[in-house]
Amino acid sequence: MRRQRNEDRPNVNDEIRADKVRLILPDDEHQIVSLDRALEIAETYNMDLVEVAPNANPPVCKVIDFGKFMYEKKKKEKEAKKKQHTIQVKELRFRPTTDDHDLEFKTRHAREFLQGGDKVKATVQFRGRDMLYTEQGEVLLNNLAQSLEDVSKVESKPTMEGRRMIMILAPSKG
Repeated sequence: MRRQRNEDRPNVNDEIRADKVRLILPDDEHQIVSLDRALEIAETYNMDLVEVAPNANPPVCKVIDFGKFMYEKKKKEKEAKKKQHTIQVKELRFRPTTDDHDLEFKTRHAREFLQGGDKVKATVQFRGRDMLYTEQGEVLLNNLAQSLEDVSKVESKPTMEGRRMIMILAPSKG
């Protein structure tokens, strides 16, 4: 019975292309045997011959239940995916004339984002004549960074990009 080859799964039984293999038995015993002999041994155990290290010399094959092997592999991958945390970048937008109350409100949100492990991208948008007040935007961003210094560190200082001034805050470790 010939299965269609799938790249994310190892070679099994007849798919293995090697003259000799290092065979690992269910009781963890190692031996180097011919492929035909390895297939016979796997059949006596009523299990599959699975190539676990195809690039080794000779390739390493294990006598195991292939269905159970794939199930456990998928289970481990799913568990690893659960544990990884993706860092998101949350954006807060300001104007150079942003009022104190609005600034406090947005600072509270930034604090929540940073404590949740996300980065914060603070942007001051300049429109029309606001371009005359770029120093006000820089002061605003520096005040934001100063009020959040207990939970964050400045990853990139305020810089102008076109009509925007951008600063990125990252959560501090500890």
